[in-house]
Amino acid sequence: MFSGNRLTMWILVGVGLGLCVGFALNLLSADTAPWVEGFGLVTTMFLRLIKMVIGPLVFATLTVGIAKMGDVGAVGRVGLKSMVWFFGASLVSLSLGLLLVNFFQPGVNLGIELPGADATSGVVVSGLSMQEFIAHLIPVSIADGMARNEILQIVVFSIFFGVACAGVGEKAKVLVDALEGVSYVMLKVTGFVMWFAPLAVFAAVSAAIARSGFKVLETYGIFMAEFYLGILLLWALLFIAAFIVLRGRAVRLFAAVREPTLLAFATASSEAAYPKTLAQLERFGCSNRVASFVLPLGYSFNLDGSMMYCTFAVVFIAQAYGIEMSMGQQITMLLILMLTSKGMAGVPRASLVVIAATLAQFNIPEAGLLLLLGVDHFLDMARSATNVIGNSVATAVVSKWEGQLRAEGDVEPDLEIAMDPSLPHGHPKSPDQKDTG
Repeated sequence: MFSGNRLTMWILVGVGLGLCVGFALNLLSADTAPWVEGFGLVTTMFLRLIKMVIGPLVFATLTVGIAKMGDVGAVGRVGLKSMVWFFGASLVSLSLGLLLVNFFQPGVNLGIELPGADATSGVVVSGLSMQEFIAHLIPVSIADGMARNEILQIVVFSIFFGVACAGVGEKAKVLVDALEGVSYVMLKVTGFVMWFAPLAVFAAVSAAIARSGFKVLETYGIFMAEFYLGILLLWALLFIAAFIVLRGRAVRLFAAVREPTLLAFATASSEAAYPKTLAQLERFGCSNRVASFVLPLGYSFNLDGSMMYCTFAVVFIAQAYGIEMSMGQQITMLLILMLTSKGMAGVPRASLVVIAATLAQFNIPEAGLLLLLGVDHFLDMARSATNVIGNSVATAVVSKWEGQLRAEGDVEPDLEIAMDPSLPHGHPKSPDQKDTG
């Protein structure tokens, strides 16, 4: 039903209509709560449909990819290259946020009443200790990890399972083939779910505008404009990094992931874009073996937009309360965030949780988070889209480093059919397939 440019067009239509309907409701309705609740239900349904797919899709694609790599050395090599990129991107993202917040100083002379230092933000500070990180890293069981959609736990189990399949060899071939079939079925389900994306985008945007209106945007307009400028600069840096490695194909990479990026922006959820991002990266030419490994790993360790927001927000709150942070303290904060941000996966409202914990370490009032809660949804839209861009670049770059970046459009027919439910079930063999019987 929706494919190619049509999905992008309908998502944009959903955004436009959402802005209009949300503004009208905020302006004309005395009580927008019922409308917000109704729209929120539609968005929740869509996000749950997407989350329903993610666990089986990550497990199936990652296990098959690792099993077909054939040896532990290949897995370790791809993992090492991925982590080198992730930590480099993290350092750039955190540093950019720190530089911009010091340059713009958005918290100085904010012009609004500050929350009392004893006010509570409602954000539970957790998920930053080593114990909590290990709890998010190693699953009690794969069923538990699947049930709670803990991507990092699913990744850990899939790595062990895939390596074991590779070690067993021919005896595991039937199981690996079955899981490959599962991955295509999950992509087919994703194709069906994407039919509802424009409606979900319309509902999400309508609810956000109906709840907050444009008044909150006027109050925080300068702060938001400066943050969005920082996001655009981060996109530019990611593009430059991609261009250095991919050359002219960097432009086509950004074009290839425009739909999942727009979806993540409109729904303020990078998870919502995961299945579509994986499919688009494979269409772009990334090896399935590399993409199915690097992308879910990136969702745990490479949240570029969220990390830039962490440094930007912490110093903003300090500025608002007139607390001077020395350069040494800011560098210390950056190094701490380099580590604590890696435990964000699976933590509800992860960015705010990390920020709250960081504020406590530097004796900055946690109540300052209340300054951000009113516009956090609009900031999260930019963060989520940036996370998708950052992980797409990482996947393409590692594929290139591994020598497994195919010519664009050279994609298995199975994948095309899986992501487009309008195509028939039968398909011709791919050029490299041979009859076996």
